[in-house]
Amino acid sequence: MNILVTGNRGYIGTVLCEMLLQQGYTVIGYDTDYYRDCNLTKYNQSFRQITKDIRDVSLEDLKNVDAVVHLAALSNDPLGELDPILTQDINFKATLKLASYAKEMGVQRFVYASSQSIYGISNVADELEEEASLKNPVTAYAKTKWNAECELKKMNSSTFSIVCFRPATVFGVSPKLRCDVVFNNFVACAYTMGKIEIKSDGTPWRPVIHVRDVSQAFIAGLKAPVDLISGQSFNVGIEHGNFTVKELALAAKEVIPDVELIFTHEHVTDVRTYKVSFKKIFMQLGEFYKPEWNLEKGAHELFDFFSSIQFSKELFRGRKCTRLSQLNYLMSKNKINRELKWV
Repeated sequence: MNILVTGNRGYIGTVLCEMLLQQGYTVIGYDTDYYRDCNLTKYNQSFRQITKDIRDVSLEDLKNVDAVVHLAALSNDPLGELDPILTQDINFKATLKLASYAKEMGVQRFVYASSQSIYGISNVADELEEEASLKNPVTAYAKTKWNAECELKKMNSSTFSIVCFRPATVFGVSPKLRCDVVFNNFVACAYTMGKIEIKSDGTPWRPVIHVRDVSQAFIAGLKAPVDLISGQSFNVGIEHGNFTVKELALAAKEVIPDVELIFTHEHVTDVRTYKVSFKKIFMQLGEFYKPEWNLEKGAHELFDFFSSIQFSKELFRGRKCTRLSQLNYLMSKNKINRELKWV
């Protein structure tokens, strides 16, 4: 089975491609390669690579492809707000162009990486469900993800199966590690500075999931019978996978003793608080999706990884681990223009 993975050289993509290769899939990578010099370790690149902007995808790129896993995007709220029009072009318009070309070229499955940010501000008394819960995206990033889901499902057919996965906030080791995500940030803070800075009062809720478990969910979208996934959306997380920010910080502190917790109260009111239900993915895809990672195991993995590469405060705070910083660096050096195209 030939799998085209867009965004294959990113935080999730490098891990997902390794897992796909281990399971015998043929991988074709597609990535504009903004983060080409952000590797912290080597990773498997022994497959065909298309180095190209997702906005420039062509029919030829989809030739002999059986399934697409579409990860490529401006991948969080800070990046999305860099230029909302660009976010619309990359996350929404290019996604629909890719899907329409895939359908035209006879691709059988399209696995879309959506986001739980589409729920927006919510009542934390309820766990958000895929269909029943209100969608209230408030950022440019979230709006493009929700709008793309809606339009993609209109393309779903008996020969072109669309499935949308909405991952919790990802954590865990990757060759292209991100430290601009909450749990990785806390463990990196503890490791490099001996303290964890929490910008709120610690009460906001965050669902989290390990990078290998979310990759397993995408692979479930390739393996599961079509009638279980076609036209469906799934929240992706672990059982009992909702944590307060303070609980995440304490989990990081458990691995690195004598760490100080500092509440800066920089964000007096953090509206990004939500709980998510993961019942649907376990009920419908439980045979194919079996997460293996919890916070404790992930924190130990991060600690061991940091030790093995002599991780430093400079690396932690630098552009290699922070996506917006890397794009700003590329623009400052005139390597990419304001439209995020390579010069």
